[in-house]
Amino acid sequence: MTETSLLADKLKQEGEKIVKYFDSLRDEQWSINVYTEDNTWTVRNILSHLVTSERAFVKLFENIHQGGDGVTDDFVIDRYNARQQEKTKELGVQELLQRFKSIREEMVVWVLNIADSDLEKTGRHPFLGQTTLREMIKMVYLHDQIHYRDIKKALNQ
Repeated sequence: MTETSLLADKLKQEGEKIVKYFDSLRDEQWSINVYTEDNTWTVRNILSHLVTSERAFVKLFENIHQGGDGVTDDFVIDRYNARQQEKTKELGVQELLQRFKSIREEMVVWVLNIADSDLEKTGRHPFLGQTTLREMIKMVYLHDQIHYRDIKKALNQ
């Protein structure tokens, strides 16, 4: 099995786990606060964040794959996240969940269509800084796991 197929499989599995978890939530759980530093983020805000960040990652990864530098030096992750929350505030939970499924499928297909050697290409990631596509792809499912853990803690699960 190729490294890209292993990474794609991990992304697929983690995506399915996230979808299953979000599908299990009751209506009142979506408005529970998970983060309260700086800006308050609810469970719904985190799902929105997973959708918008992953959509941006697909574009970022393709930019680096094509020889680009990645995000610019002046990129501010908190400002980006705040803008994305504003853009998605009117979307319902089911629409966000469907968008997550779609963008995760797109990410899996993208990873399957690059060569293992492409994983060595480097660029600037908004959180990791200068690193390889391999590490950026791994960060996608680690990012899911971090937020999943934090939601479960906030919901006392």
